[in-house]
Amino acid sequence: MHTGRMQPWLFIGPALLLVTFFLVYPSIHTAVLSFFGRPYSAHAEGFIGFRNYQTFFTDKNMLMALRNNALWVVILTTFTVSFGLIFAVLLDHVRYEKIIKSIVFIPMAISMVGASVIWKFVYAFRPAGAEQIGILNAVVTALGGQPIGWLIKRPWINNLCLIIVGIWIWTGFCMVILSAAYKGIPKELLEAARIDGANEWQVFWRVILPLMKPTVAVVTTTMVVFVLKIFDIVYVMTNGNFSTEVVANRMYKEMFSYFRYGRASAIAVILLLLIIPVMLFNIRRFREQEAIR
Repeated sequence: MHTGRMQPWLFIGPALLLVTFFLVYPSIHTAVLSFFGRPYSAHAEGFIGFRNYQTFFTDKNMLMALRNNALWVVILTTFTVSFGLIFAVLLDHVRYEKIIKSIVFIPMAISMVGASVIWKFVYAFRPAGAEQIGILNAVVTALGGQPIGWLIKRPWINNLCLIIVGIWIWTGFCMVILSAAYKGIPKELLEAARIDGANEWQVFWRVILPLMKPTVAVVTTTMVVFVLKIFDIVYVMTNGNFSTEVVANRMYKEMFSYFRYGRASAIAVILLLLIIPVMLFNIRRFREQEAIR
């Protein structure tokens, strides 16, 4: 009897130890550290309470990072899920479906850093009169326009340019997941709707989308979690300069550039708190789906 009770713990014990060491302990230590100031400086600070959290919601750089993150969440999530859904439905009727889907998915095979470097060359800017090495400015000047500094001195345009890189990368991911859900819809339901007189637009809104709603919700929340901690694209392309700062990049700067470990820890805790509701929503959706099955 005693051996039978211990056997499950022998199986899950190593995994629990790893999770505790690499996830639970660092999370607790980060939360504790967020209540302290700079430990190694001429004016070292000890326990400072909630001052780091107060700074997060009052500092202009932090507020700008929050604004940009909100912009990322709204635009990138909307376009990646929308494009993924459009490709999933339309390409199902295309003869060369697999080839086209492979092309759309290729950016996912490139690392974030690699994709950022590629797009940095696309947006490259040189003064008027100089030879343009960036594709966009080469097109603009060829059409008689002036070269544009896509990533500099244009707070809204440069953020949108960075978001486009994320859309280019993650649309393929959304397409694959949504395509699997679409192919799981019984064709008899679609044919029945068409026989009843529904056109393709009505079939999509009245039949396809309601049946795919659980998958769309999961993909959307997954993209929200990804965008909340976006870092690589911003770090490589602008490093947060020219009003493109995001929360994760600000956390990196606070930790490794300014050595404000407490403030960086506070940002990490806030990011975790922002992500937890989305994760709980996903878990609830999974449980609802399992209950239906």
